[in-house]
Amino acid sequence: MSRIIVFGAGGRAGRRVVAEAMSRGYRVTAVVRDPGQHQDLSAAGVSLVAGDVTAVDDVADLAAGHDAAVNAAARLDVPSEQFFAAAARALVGGLARAGVGRLVAIGVGTTLETAPGVAVHDAPDFPAEYRAFSVGHAAQLEVLRAAETGIDWVVLVPPPTVLDHEAERTGRYRIGGAQVLPASDDAALFSYADLAVALVDELEDPKHHRELVAVAP
Repeated sequence: MSRIIVFGAGGRAGRRVVAEAMSRGYRVTAVVRDPGQHQDLSAAGVSLVAGDVTAVDDVADLAAGHDAAVNAAARLDVPSEQFFAAAARALVGGLARAGVGRLVAIGVGTTLETAPGVAVHDAPDFPAEYRAFSVGHAAQLEVLRAAETGIDWVVLVPPPTVLDHEAERTGRYRIGGAQVLPASDDAALFSYADLAVALVDELEDPKHHRELVAVAP
């Protein structure tokens, strides 16, 4: 594997994925809505391009010639359920047309289960203002699970807490199933940098297939 395409490369998670992949010698296509706002992503080995992850033609055209894809895209100006479901449909269709067989997507921790079949966002006291965003991520997963596709996808999900965007990369993380992982002994926040490590590890050496998987410090 030598070429990776990252949708949503301008966000906190997407930027870390670009940096992690670059540090391992990959050529990276960084997809953003407005390249003019993300010129700092331009570097040797990085192709910064405009694209819409919810448009199947954009996904197919931009992904052609790549070995794997990452979806780190999110929008707050579009209803969450509409955006994430549309992105999942476009990725399934577009990556298939482009011949890209591996997709690693980023989920949100509130979709993880606290008990079999019970998501964090299903708790009676879960804040309504955050539930819509979480349900949107769940819609993405439903689209992927229902898709009749040969694409080998996985959704990696960090803990249902704020992630640390300043912490340095340690390269350490735990990975489990669909339930929230117990807090680690040091109770440190999970970092975007180490989330990126887990993502690129799954691209390099796929160990999880067509499932949602929790990752944590």
